[in-house]
Amino acid sequence: MKKIIFILCIAGLFNAAQAQLVPKSVCPTITVDILDGIVNELSPASTPGQIKLKLPCFTSTEAEGSGAKCGGTVFYKDRDIYFYTDRDYIEIGEKFKGNLSIPLLGASRTGLFKWLGLPKLKDPDWEAFQTQYGTLVLHYNKINKVYLIQFSTRHTETLSLCE
Repeated sequence: MKKIIFILCIAGLFNAAQAQLVPKSVCPTITVDILDGIVNELSPASTPGQIKLKLPCFTSTEAEGSGAKCGGTVFYKDRDIYFYTDRDYIEIGEKFKGNLSIPLLGASRTGLFKWLGLPKLKDPDWEAFQTQYGTLVLHYNKINKVYLIQFSTRHTETLSLCE
């Protein structure tokens, strides 16, 4: 009888040991270097596996070549940053939670020359700048302030953004 009670106690302790709390993935601070075109050492041409390894707290993902509307993606919706891996570009929204090397979000359209020079392509709603790594596209709201940043390893002639 003592053996049965002893075995039941051991089994109960084993089950209790299995019920440990498991912490969520901790995401490091997201740092964007606009002039070098990198996010935490990741380029727009990084693979989904590289992105998930470096920033494990993604909120959704779509496999490359999956036939999804925008192709392969790794999204961080709670931080307002999105990686489009099939199209090789990164998008940063106005509610971005992280650090920008150049404070572009909310910056006035007229004050960008000192950092970026003249745009290669210009539209009333956006401007595209040629960079050493590819293209930087800035989108403006009605009061000509930056509300969306997109940067890619591709040049303006081959750039393919998701609508």
